[in-house]
Amino acid sequence: KRSKGHPAPYFAKAPPVFIMGKDLRAIFSRRHSYATKSNKTLKVKTPGGSLVLHQLKKRSKGPRCGETGMTLHGIKKLKAKAYKNVHKREKTVKRAYGGSLCGKAVRDRILRAFLIEEQKIVKKIESEKK
Repeated sequence: KRSKGHPAPYFAKAPPVFIMGKDLRAIFSRRHSYATKSNKTLKVKTPGGSLVLHQLKKRSKGPRCGETGMTLHGIKKLKAKAYKNVHKREKTVKRAYGGSLCGKAVRDRILRAFLIEEQKIVKKIESEKK
């Protein structure tokens, strides 16, 4: 018996259909459970079909110019210890101050040295005139 004004019972409607996808959750395999900068991971699907997390390493900022602080072009961005396993051509640039200063800084140094020498010569000539 139903009184007037009440809706039909809940089983009178068709039940909602839920389409479940694959479980795409993965669990940290190490004890460090927080998503911090040092705990970055990458989801990888294995041939068996399971989803595992690969631990990623932090990227290096790479070598920088001693004067300007700009990144040095032509030199690999590695951690300090990793440079020992790399060829010399990947660690330096064939120029004066190759692995430590950028080209602009070297150019400025050369120009400054040249101008200082020129100034010395001018001073010497002026002192001879007097």
